[in-house]
Amino acid sequence: MSIQRQLTNERMSQIVAHNGTVYLSGQVGDNMSAGVAQQTHETLVNIERLLDLAGTDKNHILSATIYLKDIDADFAGMNSVWDEWLPKGVQPARATVEAKLCEPEILVEVSIVAALP
Repeated sequence: MSIQRQLTNERMSQIVAHNGTVYLSGQVGDNMSAGVAQQTHETLVNIERLLDLAGTDKNHILSATIYLKDIDADFAGMNSVWDEWLPKGVQPARATVEAKLCEPEILVEVSIVAALP
């Protein structure tokens, strides 16, 4: 079975599809000076765009890993946006962890695995 890679640079691919499954690299928002709710919103917009490009959508998400800079301060704010974004009845397997992210301004990063319809 072939592996399809999209939006690839020398280090990584934003999208990898194989055997009916789509893997997205960790996604972040665009405005690093924003709070966690806005960064989460922007991150989820980016995820939707990539899922669409890969031929799937948020209804087909299998797994999400969410990385928060400060889980105590940002868990509720991130969840408020996540809960509004995700359609009812399609909740993926999910893990949320605190992590030191690649840039100090990044408050949230999300990695997704989704099925192709």
